[in-house]
Amino acid sequence: MTELVVKGGPIPPRRRRAQLNWLLTVLPAFPLLLLVLRLWYLSRQDLPTMLLLVQYISPLGMISALFITLIWTVPAVILVLRALGGILLVSDPDDAGRSLLAVTALRMPDWVVLLATMLAALTWQLLLLPTLAMLVVSILGVTAVLRFRTERWMMLWITVGVPVLVGLLVLIFVMPGIVSALQHGEISTALLLAVPPLLGPLLTGPVPRWSARLVTHWPAVAAALVAPLAVGVIFLRAPVLPNSAVEVAAAKGPDSVVRGQLISVDDTSTTMLRNDGEVLFLDNNKVRSKTLCPVPVRPPDSAVSVRGWPVEESALSWIAPTHRDSEVDPRCLGRPLNPS
Repeated sequence: MTELVVKGGPIPPRRRRAQLNWLLTVLPAFPLLLLVLRLWYLSRQDLPTMLLLVQYISPLGMISALFITLIWTVPAVILVLRALGGILLVSDPDDAGRSLLAVTALRMPDWVVLLATMLAALTWQLLLLPTLAMLVVSILGVTAVLRFRTERWMMLWITVGVPVLVGLLVLIFVMPGIVSALQHGEISTALLLAVPPLLGPLLTGPVPRWSARLVTHWPAVAAALVAPLAVGVIFLRAPVLPNSAVEVAAAKGPDSVVRGQLISVDDTSTTMLRNDGEVLFLDNNKVRSKTLCPVPVRPPDSAVSVRGWPVEESALSWIAPTHRDSEVDPRCLGRPLNPS
């Protein structure tokens, strides 16, 4: 494997250190930028409200929301880098040494890929699991080409036999979902379930040398440019404060209910953030009751399921117990608990 890098002239050490320094600078700053943008978005671009949120919101809570929302992106980055970099390595070894993508794939430990695969299997939607299988067989294939070049039967089994067998098993498993998607007119769902198992055997070896950088390097660059924007949009919609309803006694007439996000509760007041960005300080002497309100459940975009498994659910969310409210608290609807 060392020959593959030296042959094309490796990246100069000084340039490689500079690239690594930039990467190590950007990686910690990006999550911090996401957290700041989330508070800015939550405050409706009002600086005093944002400063109030910074004072009371727990950093651990923000980090937990970031982790839960974006955990699926970590294995996606690792597996795509390893697959595209491996294809570039075996397709154009003379030029691979000058590509940071190929060098990253070459130096990536196998245990990192294994952990990323296990994490993706738990956190990715069923709709993306055929793509996961395609990436795994691609990584196995290019790794076999790099390490077992002289063992013909071993390389043939890993680059052809395993991808065909895995693709066949995946197609057998998802076939009811493909049929259901076509019946419901969900062409994109059917393609995501059916196409990756067919592409897996084609991505286990080299591509034509003239097209190596075109099909590996530039898709990785495009993904690196689009991914931060997509991740930011997803996280900006993630909840970081609990949705609550507070019943407040009125001076005259029936009690009122304030709905919004609970910021803090101290000895004198309860601080709420309404959906329009308005901050309310409620006198605790007038607060009659509080309750947590469930986050509105977004209806699924797809009605397709595979053997009872909805295609938009991950294995973790499908297996893990979930809290379901059988009744809606009237305070979450803006009505007092005990109207008089």
